[in-house]
Order: sequence, then structure tokens, then C-alpha cells
Amino acid sequence: MPTPVTFDPAIGRQFIKYARLVAGRGYVHNTLGNMVMRSTHPDFPHGLAYTKHAEISLEEMELENIVITDVPSSRIVWGERMTSVGHNLSREILRLRPDIGATIHVHDDAIIALLGGLGGSGAPPEFNVLSLDPPFVLGKPVHFVPAHVDVEADVSSVAGFIQDTNSIVLVGHGLTTLGRNISEAYHRLNTLTAEVRRCIVAEQIAALKGTRPAYRSRAEIEEMYRFAERIIYPTRAEAVMHEEAAE
Repeated sequence: MPTPVTFDPAIGRQFIKYARLVAGRGYVHNTLGNMVMRSTHPDFPHGLAYTKHAEISLEEMELENIVITDVPSSRIVWGERMTSVGHNLSREILRLRPDIGATIHVHDDAIIALLGGLGGSGAPPEFNVLSLDPPFVLGKPVHFVPAHVDVEADVSSVAGFIQDTNSIVLVGHGLTTLGRNISEAYHRLNTLTAEVRRCIVAEQIAALKGTRPAYRSRAEIEEMYRFAERIIYPTRAEAVMHEEAAE
């Protein structure tokens, strides 16, 4: 006998908590930003996706604005209101990454401005890093999707890059961060946007001083990615970045 789909109040409360946190940081400007939280269900191999329905913002929403959908399809299994087109990308991420339990998608001012100011609509070759935080918190390199590729309307290209990233920047659009839970996705969102703001300020100061920002080398960044899990989820307090401590 099929197990009924019921609304989990604990997931609902956590969803609203993080919707408020995301909105409080100024990421929300309209109804298009969203979050997804995965829950388990015996009749759904990929679990179920809690998300906000369309036509209301994360800033305005309440518990009654949450709907639950299937993951491989857009079928709504709890609630009635339709989701936005952006939910397609989050569903595909959950389908392809069983290790991911949540996504956050926002239209961040700093990232859109920086990439717009660089000119062109293609994907930048790399993400510059000034501080220690980003490689450790993000865990994997940032993936850039060119402006002409709409991975929300057509998710067919997602499988080609999603295993190698936890942060997707849609050039001229916004960004989506992934996490094993909503807290991790939120920390990755804040880490990426904070580093972009630092890079903008560093470039401005360097232009005034006639210097160049002291970006970290690619080798140093790759080394930090390699030890990210040990830094963020430590099992010991000393010699964390020694070779024998690596995964």
C-alpha cells in the first residue's frame, strides 16, 4: 500500500527560517529566487522536494506557500500552486546528486555586476580568490554557465558539470549553491557572494594604487579544495592539512 505524502512541520519551519535569512541578507528582489529542501519517502527513490510556489517571494512567504514536488518530474504531490521554471534546475541537481539535500538560488547584485562589467556573455575561465574561506567552504570549483545557455528551461546540460561543483553561476542571471543540507547551501551562498564583493573592492583599490590584487594561485586553491572536508568537518584539531589527513 502506498505511503501517503504528508507535510513535515519541522522541514517547513526550517524552510521559513532560511527563507528569512536569505531575504535578510538582501538577496531577494522579487518572486524568482527560491530554495529546495529534500526529504525522504519510501515510495519516491529520489525523495521529495519542498519548495516555494511561484508568484510570491522568499521574503513574503509563509508556511502555506510551501509545496512538495517529485524530483525526477515536476509533479506536485502536496499543495496546489505551481512552481517557477527555476525549480527544474534544482530538481535535476537533486536527481543527479544524491549527496545533495538542498539548493538555494538567488540573483546576487555583486556577481551580476562583476560579470557584466567584465564584458561579454561567456563563462569566465576561473574564479579568483583572495581569502582562505572560499575553497574550504565551497568544496569544489565554481561552475560558470554562459548567458546564452538556459539551464532552467533545458536541464540537459546539467549532467555534464554537476558532479564537479557545489556552486553554479549563471552569467547575467544569478547563482545556485548546493549543500548536503540547507545550512551548508546557505554558507556556500554567503561565502561566494562575500568573496566576489572582496574581489570588486580589491580591484578598485588596486586600480587606484597602480597595483594588482594578491589573488591566490590555482595550485594553492586546488590544495585547499582537496582538504575542504577536513577543514569544515574536522575529525581532529591538529595537522589537518597533512597528507595523511586527506580523504
